[in-house]
Amino acid sequence: MTSIQADLRNYDLFPRVVIEGDPVTVTIRPLGQQAAFDPEIEYRILVLPRNDRDYRSVTETRTPRVTELFKKPDADGCIRIPFTFWGEQAWFFRVFLPGEKKHFLRLALYCLHEDMRGRYPFLGDLHVHSSCSDGKEAPEIVAANLRKIGYDFTVISDHRRYYGSLDAIRAYEGVKHDMEIVPGEEVHMPIGVPNIFVHSVNFGGVRSVNGLVDSNIAYLERGSDPKWFALDGKNYPAPITEEEYTRQVLEIAAAQKDRPAEVDPFTHAALLWAYDRIREAGGVAILAHPLGLDRSEWSAPEALTRHLLRTHPFDALELFGGADNAEMDEQQQALYAEIRAEGIDFPVVGSSDSHGSTDCNPYRCLGQTILFARKNERRALMDAVLGKYTVAIENNSKEFRLGGSFRFVQYGRFLLDEWFPMHAELCFEEGRLMREYVLGDPDAKAQLEALSGRCEKLMKKYFAI
Repeated sequence: MTSIQADLRNYDLFPRVVIEGDPVTVTIRPLGQQAAFDPEIEYRILVLPRNDRDYRSVTETRTPRVTELFKKPDADGCIRIPFTFWGEQAWFFRVFLPGEKKHFLRLALYCLHEDMRGRYPFLGDLHVHSSCSDGKEAPEIVAANLRKIGYDFTVISDHRRYYGSLDAIRAYEGVKHDMEIVPGEEVHMPIGVPNIFVHSVNFGGVRSVNGLVDSNIAYLERGSDPKWFALDGKNYPAPITEEEYTRQVLEIAAAQKDRPAEVDPFTHAALLWAYDRIREAGGVAILAHPLGLDRSEWSAPEALTRHLLRTHPFDALELFGGADNAEMDEQQQALYAEIRAEGIDFPVVGSSDSHGSTDCNPYRCLGQTILFARKNERRALMDAVLGKYTVAIENNSKEFRLGGSFRFVQYGRFLLDEWFPMHAELCFEEGRLMREYVLGDPDAKAQLEALSGRCEKLMKKYFAI
């Protein structure tokens, strides 16, 4: 627990996120009589940016960029500070009693560049499993459990099955709630002709990719009704045979002229086929756990992984893949850093690949993503990924670690300290009521709908963007 977080137990500060150059008034509000400001005292306040050193000569003379203010509390007990912030960085408020050299209160705010105007942070998981494949809970229960821990969105990405995500979406039709359940699946094609161990996530596609081949296991489980393969439940093409699938993949393989000799042509072409089909379905194609371990061996050869990262035919990389495997995550991050050093860039996300959503499952929160989107809606979330407005989170260690661009790693850590703990408090009861609703509680719908909109209201208070 940082000192800033400890101070937030007794003081509120809002807004906490602003756009550079916008004049704002920052309010510091005591949370209880134990923290009340003395109405007769003029408090000394230092306002300083994180990047507050200005070395202008070879002698490295420090010129701190600090603003000193003196403020008495207003009639309502709050201290208000008009200010215009600059630079994309954290800013700090240090509050002193008269004559004291050590501040008794330290609070923080974050300033963003103009391109972040209207982009709000939404926390979620882009790769989770349900009992429709090899997960432990039903899709609608997974969604409810993830809302309880503070997630804004998720996609149920079951192995070779799209209908798990549809089950979760349809379970809550007719009830207003604030958890965005995005359609999707984990794509690995197909079982019969070489089984491709490199997996992809179809994030947000309006129809299944797995179901495009007639050997898809979903046909055996639920039949051929389009309602299991398309978001609208109606429009879905007739599947092709494994023979036709193989012909198409071999045709793609023959057309690849820049593929290194050590890369298997069929596996590489099968991934290209899957990425194209995901995009045709309107989805985002995510390369999942590229250095995932199948027992002790990588599921994909290093040569293939490097070629995929250098050419990035996918839309986003699952930088952190969960599965309680710190070795995998650290090596994926190291390889990503090497590729970035070559001048190659693409969006990154973090996911848990969780097969259980309760607190007794160790994988539940091992990978997460913050998306900076204009709305918590499918299309806006997808656009945030494609626009690289993401930061990946890994929780395999005692303390979470972030990956991605330097700017969003900084901002993401601020949010995990300053915003998401408050946000999670509101989400918990919503998730509990979502679960009660799908379990048949007759009162849960009205209670859930009464809570809808609370997170958005809280966000408007703290984000002046």
